[in-house]
Amino acid sequence: MEITFLGTSSGVPTRARNVSSLALRLPQQAEVWLFDCGEGTQHQLLRSKLKISQLRRIFITHMHGDHIFGLMGLLASSGLAGTGAQIDVYGPAGLDEYLRACAKYSYAHLSNQVKVHTVQPGTIYEDKGFTVSCQPLKHRVPTFGYRIAEKDRPGRFQVEKATALGIPSGPIYGQLKRGETVTLPDGRRIRGKDLCEADEPGRKVAYCSDTIYCDAAVELAQEADVLIHEATFAHLDSQLAFERLHSTSTMAAQVALTARVKQLIMTHFSPRYVPGNPLDLDNLLQEAKAIFPNTKLARDFLSYEIPRNRTAQFAESS
Repeated sequence: MEITFLGTSSGVPTRARNVSSLALRLPQQAEVWLFDCGEGTQHQLLRSKLKISQLRRIFITHMHGDHIFGLMGLLASSGLAGTGAQIDVYGPAGLDEYLRACAKYSYAHLSNQVKVHTVQPGTIYEDKGFTVSCQPLKHRVPTFGYRIAEKDRPGRFQVEKATALGIPSGPIYGQLKRGETVTLPDGRRIRGKDLCEADEPGRKVAYCSDTIYCDAAVELAQEADVLIHEATFAHLDSQLAFERLHSTSTMAAQVALTARVKQLIMTHFSPRYVPGNPLDLDNLLQEAKAIFPNTKLARDFLSYEIPRNRTAQFAESS
């Protein structure tokens, strides 16, 4: 599982940052899932190492333009590419009508392979490897945060133990790997779970943008491997955050601390925090680290490989 940030600015793009979007690459399924799709996201995807042909799911947090203005263009291009793969789009009420109006008035073709799902709190998608759930956040318009939970993997089957017990290889190994109890030809009963290591916990990701501090964000982020949380404002500008229902860096850090996450990555920064101004993004980072030390600032094309019991790896994707 690897996260790639495609847009990390709030409201409007800047020379260095596009508006909101991030991608989750799932190599085990050869799929890419997109979260939010601000204007220019299609170009950001083309500049990254991600394969648009692998795009299968798009999750929209809310209907503000800096999160959806790139969606119709991306879907139209995907339809023109003619890959034949279905793309499922998830988001709040009004998303389907918005896309149909865009298609109608731009004379664009919205492929029949595009399926739009209106989300409600709770589980919104599940397959053999993952579960995706959402909860309403606290913003000026209906907004949802998402939690992606990888299912636990069975522990490694210890072939060396089976060999030492004189268990013949073959179909019986498959039964033991599944944790079944089998009876050997010599009458011995062997429990599969005694030959398997403990299950490997699945990884968990939470994405919360846009919102002020709220209990739902904490719930979504519970013990996540990584929390991606908006930090539009510095703590010194908290009054603006309360007025506009956005988070400060310290609010994001407090969510991470309360939810006991492993890594916080802040994103969705106001363009006001540029070098040369009284406050810049380094100030936001230090504010957050004072509460939750394991914090990092996102930037466009930063990639983060979600660790599986090992050290996290950050890299540039282009």
